[in-house]
Amino acid sequence: MANHKKESFTHREQDLAAFAKALSHPARIAILKVLSQKNECICGEIVEVLPLAQSTISQHLKELKIAGLIDGTVDGPRSCYCINWKAFEKFSAEFNSLFNNLKIRNEKACC
Repeated sequence: MANHKKESFTHREQDLAAFAKALSHPARIAILKVLSQKNECICGEIVEVLPLAQSTISQHLKELKIAGLIDGTVDGPRSCYCINWKAFEKFSAEFNSLFNNLKIRNEKACC
């Protein structure tokens, strides 16, 4: 049976890649900015602020939620989302560690 290539990488590397992928769209960055300003936000309010269709914003919210970057609750037709700051703190520390390790290795030997 073939081994999935993704399984060749550590859980930490896979988590960092998923986090980076979740942030890799400018609409998701804009959504996070809106959420950070309001602390909590109904999906409809995000649609009023950004030049995107409600269905597009919902898809981006779904991706952010799958990555664990936001939490959300559904109350009938209303959805409320907020930033998961613990996830951001975790990945911030992980990225800082990665960047620092890469820098140290690069300082030792560079082409």
